[in-house]
Amino acid sequence: MTRKYFYGLLGMLVLGAATFSGCKKQIDAAYLNPNATVRVPIEQILPGLIGNLTGSSSAAGSAYGTANDGIQIGRYVQFWGQNTGANQFDQMGGATGTSDVLGSVWAMYYYGHGENVNKMILWGIEEKKWDYVGVGLALRAWGMLVNTNMYGPMILREAFRPEQLVFNYEDQPEVYDSVRSICRQAIGYLNLKGDGVSRDNLAKGDAFFYNGDTEKWKKFVYAVMARSFNHLNNKAEYQPDSVLFYCNLSINVNADNATAKFANTGITGTSNFYGPLRNNVGGLRQSDFIANLMNGTNPLFTGVPDPRALYLLRSNPSNTLTGTRVGNGATGLPVAIQPQNFWGGLFSSLAAPTVDTAARYIFKNGAPFPIITASEIQFMKAEAHYYKRNKAAAIAAYREGISLNFDLLLSDYNSNVPVANQITPANKAAYLANPRVVPTPDAFSLSHIMLQKYIALYGHCPIETWTDMRRYHYIDPDPEFPAQQVYAGFVPPSPAALFINNNQKYVYRARPRFNSEYLYNVVTLNKFGAFALDYHTVEMWFSRK
Repeated sequence: MTRKYFYGLLGMLVLGAATFSGCKKQIDAAYLNPNATVRVPIEQILPGLIGNLTGSSSAAGSAYGTANDGIQIGRYVQFWGQNTGANQFDQMGGATGTSDVLGSVWAMYYYGHGENVNKMILWGIEEKKWDYVGVGLALRAWGMLVNTNMYGPMILREAFRPEQLVFNYEDQPEVYDSVRSICRQAIGYLNLKGDGVSRDNLAKGDAFFYNGDTEKWKKFVYAVMARSFNHLNNKAEYQPDSVLFYCNLSINVNADNATAKFANTGITGTSNFYGPLRNNVGGLRQSDFIANLMNGTNPLFTGVPDPRALYLLRSNPSNTLTGTRVGNGATGLPVAIQPQNFWGGLFSSLAAPTVDTAARYIFKNGAPFPIITASEIQFMKAEAHYYKRNKAAAIAAYREGISLNFDLLLSDYNSNVPVANQITPANKAAYLANPRVVPTPDAFSLSHIMLQKYIALYGHCPIETWTDMRRYHYIDPDPEFPAQQVYAGFVPPSPAALFINNNQKYVYRARPRFNSEYLYNVVTLNKFGAFALDYHTVEMWFSRK
């Protein structure tokens, strides 16, 4: 696949026949592409862009989005691991050889969104549909931030130029500035009224996200802004007040959550990427880290079982909560304590069931897939308040983040949870009243915030969780309680167990997509050492102190 093909193909699919100069214009006019019109309504472009938030499905390239790469990133942060043997991503390895694994977000940004976002913005301006323009800019800013946090340097100034075959990259400081600039533009357009702005018309393209509600889209944009400031706690320019400012403008109730939804018509492209119909997570099993966080054996929450446990996780034949040591498969796990797979089958079973009646949470075919939630926003607020040394405010936001996550699970993911294990007002209140969960200010730590945020983002936000873990270098000590890690109980693979190419270092980035960058952008990639076998272990700007 050439670079020109990579950047231009989806635009061609949207536009139909390509436009040429001179006499070819006459040929195009006489012989229009029978498969697509030259220009389509922007209302028909937006649904595909929403699909790319998780995992797209198209004839020219499927599975581009966060959910596909999230399968591997989820191994890095120990959401899950393979049920057999040592997978190289369980070992914090990166993509090798000609593999495009971990290239889905790159393809999502430059291909799935790419020229489609550009055309929706361009045509939206021409048609004075300012709401569509604002949504396009919102998606561009979100995708840019996700992309740079996966790969670091990215094509910024020269992006989306189909006449070029090779491209220069810009590093993260400029990308972060661009994200914020685009967010501000998005808010400007989303604030416009009149002309072609119409909630009913926006809902035609936005049926599976915010259903045409521009006020919620603005909150989504502010959430992207908040993330961009929250990620920089290790930098001299870190501004906790900016985090708080944008959090307060953002998603603060579950009704405003940014959530991808699915028609679930029985066709794979209309269903959740992690459901059995799409059959993408048959080999994944919950980790012992998340199991211990919720069964009461994590060192920070010792003796406090979490009422949310069986909303997120699976029990084992002994009806207890256990998980695999990521990288070890079933080793050390007798059959009696091997957890079910995420669809309710045996630990050893890879087969997807024909129905999802035993599945739960985001592993059902039609389950909504959160992108950014009110709970996440509260944990960002808690972290910012913590750095401002305002523990009372930090605890209030922290507690609200837990509460909102409970409520989300109860409202959206109550299906197939055993009655005896369901959330009730009583067990929720008891959990929040437990001093090991919500301690006094003297005992409250950064670890509390990050571990509860980990739980609230479990499964649906592996890339954001990886960003958090890299900010704390996986095993950084808690600043107030240095005898414990920020991520208390998290045990990365030992140096000897890390993937051979890591040279005993942890993973910090993915390499750009092989079948575009490594075939055609060789000179550019060599400028920053991207051909080194351990390139994926090079720490990024955003997390460096």
